[in-house]
Amino acid sequence: PIFEFSHDDWYDVMELNINIIFFLSQGIARVFEKQGTGGKIINICSVLSFQGGLYVPSYTASKSALLGLTRSMANELASKGINVNAIVPGYIVTRANKKLRDDAVRSHRISERIPAGRWGKPEDLGGMAIFLASSASDYCHGGAYPVDGGWLAW
Repeated sequence: PIFEFSHDDWYDVMELNINIIFFLSQGIARVFEKQGTGGKIINICSVLSFQGGLYVPSYTASKSALLGLTRSMANELASKGINVNAIVPGYIVTRANKKLRDDAVRSHRISERIPAGRWGKPEDLGGMAIFLASSASDYCHGGAYPVDGGWLAW
């Protein structure tokens, strides 16, 4: 909750979800440019990049920032043959959201809202990652590709 969030909580999430990603992407983009062969940068955003989340202000803000960074980097790097895109997972079963899944009321509400009728599995992201890493996505720059069971379409 917002009133319980400390400075350290905020900065830790921002460091992990936006600062580190920026500097890693900057570094690999330099390598791609030096090699002159182009490359692919695939960021992992979230459906919360597009909407507010309950009790996760830093996560929501950081994933929204990552979407903006994806688009900004795509604009700058496309002319160098470097594609920057984002996968936008919905609610995927992971260790990180175990507490949310264990909350029977909230988990049920989320499941009811997902048109596909279930939480995603990590392997559901694989096909999109393969596409974005392949030459089939060479003309895709700055896109945000949902893998969310229809969450954002609802």
